[in-house]
Amino acid sequence: MQMARLLPAPSLGLAPRTAAERAARYVRRLVFDGHLRPHDRVPQDDVAAALGLSRIPVREALIALEREGWVRIEPHRGAFVNPLDEAAVRDHFELYGLTFGLAARRAVERGVADELAATLADLSAAAAGTDDPAEFGRLALAFHEAVVEAAASPRIGVVLRAMSTIVPGNFFALVPDSVPIEREGLERLVGTIRAADADATVAEYLRMMRLQADQVVALFRERNLFGSG
Repeated sequence: MQMARLLPAPSLGLAPRTAAERAARYVRRLVFDGHLRPHDRVPQDDVAAALGLSRIPVREALIALEREGWVRIEPHRGAFVNPLDEAAVRDHFELYGLTFGLAARRAVERGVADELAATLADLSAAAAGTDDPAEFGRLALAFHEAVVEAAASPRIGVVLRAMSTIVPGNFFALVPDSVPIEREGLERLVGTIRAADADATVAEYLRMMRLQADQVVALFRERNLFGSG
């Protein structure tokens, strides 16, 4: 189809686990990069053609994106891009802060703070020594995964896996000032966990995530991603 040639090629990155996840990531990126604007109809056939997929995983992706708030599905009409909302962006990061904070609290309560702090200190030091966004992102992810693993709570892991990224692509490459915010936050978290101070650790996770939310809100405003409703 003619329109399929107008859609950008999918970006390279970590391979999604399913075709539907690949399609969902692609549609998020179309919105983020301005190829699809608020209230635009998502061209399902063109998305499928751009990705070399059938329409089935694209439809599955749109159902998931509707749950996440990215699109709304209207019977017999298709899927339409929802205007993004500043409050939703801030809530997204607040939930991350609360969930990671709970994981850290559980780790402290389990009495593994010393062991965890040693692991996190190594990751934080490595993150402080790189300016490469991809490597920094890998180290930051490993840091937070270590906290979740130390919590030994399958439910926390389930909640985090259910939360999709709100910035498609490499967060630390795309969001200005996100690296120094995260770098400082990781260092401070090492200190609060080493002190086995669960309350301070929860507060630090929330502080860091709220600062990241500020950056994402500013970026979304710059890209005119907040619609009028």
